[in-house]
Amino acid sequence: MEWLLSPIDGARAHEVGFAVSWHARTMVLGWGVIAPLAVILARFFKILPGQDWPRALDTQFWWRSHWIGHSMVLGLSIFGLALVLPSRWSEMSLHNWLGYGVLAGLAMQVLLGVMRGSKGGPTAPARDGSLRGDHYDMTRWRRTFEALHKSIGYAVLALAAVTILLGLWKANAPIWMWGVLGLWWPMLIAVFVLLQRRGMAVDSYQAIWGDDPDLPGNRLPLPGWGVRRPGDELKGDRDVRYDRGNRIRDH
Repeated sequence: MEWLLSPIDGARAHEVGFAVSWHARTMVLGWGVIAPLAVILARFFKILPGQDWPRALDTQFWWRSHWIGHSMVLGLSIFGLALVLPSRWSEMSLHNWLGYGVLAGLAMQVLLGVMRGSKGGPTAPARDGSLRGDHYDMTRWRRTFEALHKSIGYAVLALAAVTILLGLWKANAPIWMWGVLGLWWPMLIAVFVLLQRRGMAVDSYQAIWGDDPDLPGNRLPLPGWGVRRPGDELKGDRDVRYDRGNRIRDH
């Protein structure tokens, strides 16, 4: 226990005040725990285990988990930043600069989310009653948004991991903190790899609106690496047809 509580660098003391200690806790909780979980839930649980897809569509579990999780990350980041803002610029280190880079990426993600466009489709028709919408039609802006949102998201998550490690070293954190992250992050990576190999990274368009080949989004290339369209795998097994309510019937 004494060894676990001792700082990682025995030549330095682990002496941090209230503001720095709570800054570290909020940032590690937000970016080291909640953010990666929200990413995993959004990537691999668009179609839930046991869900009767494509009869049952658009569970929104992944969507709610993603935005609620990252809303918590946003709140924790603002709180953590406020704790250390009084620090002087002359004390800026690589950890500080990368931390501001993480927050800049977070701000871009929030802005992109606000500007992602309309949904459309049967569940969110336009005011004129049509199914038109940026997501339903997979407009150029929607495709651009998805590419930017995913790319920036993974990049910011990796940058946050580096920033956390630099922060732990700067604060000369106890060994047990390094050990917890040294177990937690590899476990998340193992879960990510396992779910990816099981083919659970599903195209969100099909998860929401089904696999009708006439739908606009199903006529486009796959959106991103490692993503599959389960509807393509059904084509050789049965002939399916959709009505306006997006209900499937075999014939």
